Amino acid sequence: MHSRRDFVYTLAATPLAGALAVTAAAAPESAKGEIRNRQSGMAYRRLGRTNLLISEVVMGGNTIAPDNYEHVLGALDRGLNYLDTAAAYGRGRSEEGYARVIKARGRDRFFLNTKISPWDINRNEVYHKIFESLSASEQKKLRSAALDDIAKRKVDDPDYLVNYFSGQRVELDASALANVMEKTYGRQVDRGRNYRQIILDSLDASLKRLGTDHVDLMMCPHGASTPYELLNYPEIFDAFQALKKAGKVRFLGVSAHTDPAGILKAAVDAKVYSAAMVAYNVVNGARVRAAIDRAKKNDVGVIAMKVARPVHTGRTPAAPPERVRLIEQALPGPLKTPQKAYVWALRNPNLTAVISEMITRQHVDDNLALAGRKA
Repeated sequence: MHSRRDFVYTLAATPLAGALAVTAAAAPESAKGEIRNRQSGMAYRRLGRTNLLISEVVMGGNTIAPDNYEHVLGALDRGLNYLDTAAAYGRGRSEEGYARVIKARGRDRFFLNTKISPWDINRNEVYHKIFESLSASEQKKLRSAALDDIAKRKVDDPDYLVNYFSGQRVELDASALANVMEKTYGRQVDRGRNYRQIILDSLDASLKRLGTDHVDLMMCPHGASTPYELLNYPEIFDAFQALKKAGKVRFLGVSAHTDPAGILKAAVDAKVYSAAMVAYNVVNGARVRAAIDRAKKNDVGVIAMKVARPVHTGRTPAAPPERVRLIEQALPGPLKTPQKAYVWALRNPNLTAVISEMITRQHVDDNLALAGRKA
């Protein structure tokens, strides 16, 4: 069965090349951990200290909606057991779509994750308003300090930032500026109202849209841009503990498109996060892999996102040909380009799963077939 398969993790002749060859095994049926919806055609791995055994391919929720969810039922029938969503997806429509799934299949059939982003958006907006009130010389000083921090950490390197969406660099600049400003202007912010309470209110609103009383995992921040955001906001942890005590959340996680290696390091250092969803692919892999290894050693589960985006946009403009060549060299053969990207990532034995934005039943058929695949 796929859940017993091993496969060899071998790096091809790309910038990630090397003689490394290790064995990555899916969790066998005897593996200890909490599992739901086990099917013989699916492979599962343990999500760090959550002790949840989740399918190697999990369902992305960005396009799920009340009128676009039936393919999720097909994925569950094939053994997928982890659904991801966020309040920001479709302004709540994704969560409303998953409510239909819960009604059709029951809440105990899968693990459910939602993400909290309003606190971070609010933080950046609050500091932007303060920034606009400052003198031109003070603005210049703060902006320079923020850009210096970005440059020092080399977060804007094209093969690390990758540029998954048009506003990614804007988010990075805004977060870096807020980090710098907080040292001087933080006293002007009501942290309890702008951070802790927004998390509590957002999660309650998500549960209402989902039609359930709890999620297994809450990711906050949703879309962190800097490690600072994980290490300097105890309000996140206070809110999480309150929600956990109330039985509304089981585990805390974080998601990040930008600076995934830095975010993973901070998630480990914070000692509160149980899981992280970060961008990991054939383009940025050289910088991210060591952070994934460290997360594994510290029992923080890692789900890879934006795995196929650098090599397959599915729209115009197409992915840069030099990036497509990386995955084609790493995995020559008949698989579709995005499928090759997922297999490439799953060959990393320290990764728990890949998240796939499956919009149609064909996507489900194509991508769930990759679980447990050797080549």
